[in-house]
Amino acid sequence: MADDFESFVRARMTALVRYGFVLSGNPHDAADLAQEALARLSERWSRVHAKGDPEGYVRTTMARLHISWWRRRRREHPVRALPEHGYLDEGISQADGDLGLWRAVAGLPPRQRVVLVLRYHEQLTDEEIAAELGISRGTVRSQSARALDKLREFVGSQEVDHAFKL
Repeated sequence: MADDFESFVRARMTALVRYGFVLSGNPHDAADLAQEALARLSERWSRVHAKGDPEGYVRTTMARLHISWWRRRRREHPVRALPEHGYLDEGISQADGDLGLWRAVAGLPPRQRVVLVLRYHEQLTDEEIAAELGISRGTVRSQSARALDKLREFVGSQEVDHAFKL
């Protein structure tokens, strides 16, 4: 069973970090989300693996962890000195595109960003998003509408509508 877990981590780690980046907008937080979710998965590997959807478990855990983290740190904590340079995954750079849509998404409030990621990246329904995040369907819809309004302001309505296939 341990070999199965190690194989899963090797095969899916990059995709999970990218998913974490889409949730958090920060490559360091993305790595932390993936690592923490995988650590929790390792404790429950036999049971989750038997159900047949370990990646779904990890992604749900990552989304819930992200929400817990931003609830705890509602304010930014500025630092005096910026790091010399950051790390950016090549796949994430390609996803950025000419419009800078991912930068605009990263600028959204965390709850709005998570709702958009789950709706458009993970292609979940409003009901599934509500269940995953522990919020009402109406909250999902209002957060999504507010997020899309902000993206329209940032990018322009035709470009966002096309990108999200509204």
